[in-house]
Amino acid sequence: MKKRLAFLATLLVASMAHANDASLTVYQDPNCGCCTGWAEHMRESGFEVKQIKTRDMVSVKEKLGVPVKLGSCHTAVMDETGQVVEGHVPANVVRKLLATPAMKGVAAPGMPTNAPGMGALNGNLVTVDFQGRPFSRD
Repeated sequence: MKKRLAFLATLLVASMAHANDASLTVYQDPNCGCCTGWAEHMRESGFEVKQIKTRDMVSVKEKLGVPVKLGSCHTAVMDETGQVVEGHVPANVVRKLLATPAMKGVAAPGMPTNAPGMGALNGNLVTVDFQGRPFSRD
């Protein structure tokens, strides 16, 4: 009986962990290597990632409502919520975004060297909401 309960508990924990995983679609220029690095960071953090390569990133950003001043090299959309992730935003910040369903999106503007896909996090990366207000520091 104890073995059966332990087995059921293990299954429950595994299914709950899987339920917390999220999927996203990332749009990126076909020639950008750092975008692929970010996608790998997200996969390693438990996200399911679909990559779409396009030469028309301007249209993607316009369609998704990314403010021009917050632009970066790639744009992702959370498949379940439609929330937008612009640039090299760390996975823990994306999870924070998902916990804030009223927020449209977050960004790591430009090409920060202390961000996933670009370099090591050093505690000084500031991500912002789509109004340009600080959202997280990692």
